[in-house]
Amino acid sequence: MEISWGDFEKIDIRSGTIVEVTDFPKARKPSYKMKIDFGELGIKQSSAQITKFYSKESLVGSQIIAVVNFPPKQIADFFSECLVLGIYTTEKDVVLLRPDKPVENGWSVG
Repeated sequence: MEISWGDFEKIDIRSGTIVEVTDFPKARKPSYKMKIDFGELGIKQSSAQITKFYSKESLVGSQIIAVVNFPPKQIADFFSECLVLGIYTTEKDVVLLRPDKPVENGWSVG
């Protein structure tokens, strides 16, 4: 399905730094709860099924790419405020999309 440039411009994709990671035992699939600093947009929380390739300790301080303009989504008793982007492997595990150089939190992807 093709989208227009206008469709793409509606998606607000930003850089952020993970500042806190905790286990999410109430999620159906193994997941973490994360707090992510998006600079002037503030800190948003998200959940992610990334436990196969990433430990909690390795994620803190890491920069990620996320969609920040979705409405909050309730997952169990938790509200996810952004969608951290990643690539699915053939086994449906997730590899995070990340900047290859340090960038400011909140910078736009385009």
